[in-house]
Amino acid sequence: MMCIARYLLAAAMFVTPLAAQQPDRLTALKQEAATDIEHRAVFSQQLVDQLFSYGELGFQETETSKTLVALLRKNGFTVEEGVAGMPTAWVASWGSGKPVIMLGSDIDGIPRASQRPGVACHSPLVAGAPGHGEGHNSGQVVNITAALAVKKLMEREHLSGTIKLWPGVAEELLAGKPFLVRAGVFRDADAVIFSHVGDNFGTSWGEAYGTGLVSVLYSFRGRAAHAAGAPWAGRSALDAAELMDIGWNFRREHLRLSQRSHSVIRDGGDQPNVVPSFATTWYYFRELDYAHIKSLWAVGDTIATAAALMTGTTLLPSRIVGSAWPRYFDRPLAEAVQINIDKVGLPQWSDADQRLARAVQHEVQADTTGLSVKLDSLQGPAVDNQGGPSDDIGDVAWNVPTAILYYPANIPNLPGHHWADAIAMATPIAHKGTTAGAKVMAMTVLDLLLRPALLDSATAWFHDVQTHDVKYQPLIRPEDQPAIEFNQATMARFRDQMRKFYYDPSKFPSYLAQLGISYPTLRQDAGNLCATGSDAQ
Repeated sequence: MMCIARYLLAAAMFVTPLAAQQPDRLTALKQEAATDIEHRAVFSQQLVDQLFSYGELGFQETETSKTLVALLRKNGFTVEEGVAGMPTAWVASWGSGKPVIMLGSDIDGIPRASQRPGVACHSPLVAGAPGHGEGHNSGQVVNITAALAVKKLMEREHLSGTIKLWPGVAEELLAGKPFLVRAGVFRDADAVIFSHVGDNFGTSWGEAYGTGLVSVLYSFRGRAAHAAGAPWAGRSALDAAELMDIGWNFRREHLRLSQRSHSVIRDGGDQPNVVPSFATTWYYFRELDYAHIKSLWAVGDTIATAAALMTGTTLLPSRIVGSAWPRYFDRPLAEAVQINIDKVGLPQWSDADQRLARAVQHEVQADTTGLSVKLDSLQGPAVDNQGGPSDDIGDVAWNVPTAILYYPANIPNLPGHHWADAIAMATPIAHKGTTAGAKVMAMTVLDLLLRPALLDSATAWFHDVQTHDVKYQPLIRPEDQPAIEFNQATMARFRDQMRKFYYDPSKFPSYLAQLGISYPTLRQDAGNLCATGSDAQ
């Protein structure tokens, strides 16, 4: 009760003396920031398009990071690169003193999600190549646009505070943020606001729907032999990997309903006439909390050991590729974000925007409701959480008061992690949603700079409610290092082909213009742009 009372006391001080004495000052600065961001719409649009054209996979976001780092340095930020042993990770800083406000967003793409924007069918720019099938090309634009608008006001008004921007590297592998936490990137932060693409505005507080996880590679060492001439002389590492999968699937019936677990065989051998001497299977173990994630992981270790014993192979030391704590967001910060969402409101969608949205929804056999026209309300803790997706922003949120800002830059009802989710991400839908998101982000940063009691109440909630009984313990082990070699081969295979489609804002006003795409292009008008046969899925 005492902990809640301290939080309520801090919350009662939400309106600071500064705001009380100058009730119009903060409102005026917020409006000025929003107007500034509207004037930066072309800048934001072209940066969204440029990052979309790179479409890089996790740990290989070289063009993306190079572009963002150069832009931030040009605008007066000091940038540290190669943070936490990840070549594409960086932290950009401007300002001085407290509060330290950190803005983050992910930057990596999705395998096999290459897609022409604005074309309402599967139309890859490079067949089989990655692309932004979740929309991670837009979040850093939200943050940078907002930061530039706030920086301008801070300079003029002589406001104390430090703004830091950072990327979520390899989020689709859930393999970046835990290493940033371990490296102390957030040690001095007072608050984190994390932007993520959505199909409506939204934020939440407390436990979010979904799970945490640990991502584990199990490798087996066998003995090669001629698969026909002397198979008895061999010991198949692939047999061990397959038996682990079989064992896990039999055990699945006896696991909690809230768990989610899935795997792929990453290395299954070289060719059929050679008994595989090496094989690797890759597991995601998802559960609702740290203790149950650890328990599920222990079951995996046991089954892997048993598979090695059954096949006469050796189980090599496992490798942790990534991890994610369950997401939990700060209530006072979320409430502040929601107030600003309500002020900004949803973008005005054109008929062309809605036609594209409904055509894409029809293409993937989803409800054809079009784009969101009604704001979502503030969401509280997940009710009857029975598992679901994960995000390594959870590791950050358990170390510093954190709020998430979902902004309306994509189409509702899509599959997720899919080429269809890339269609809108370099079109007016994404451009409008990103600009709207930047307004909310800038307004929230101004709240944190000018309303000290907001930070007081956020910090009180973090210490007295969120972490009072639950303390962060990393799932990555001291010996685990970022898997920076992941996706190298894929990007080496496709990058030269993808480079031909990089957006050049000095020559074209938009990526759609560079590609010669009419907006929107529906299936009946797409001609031979739509993939057919095996390329269609």
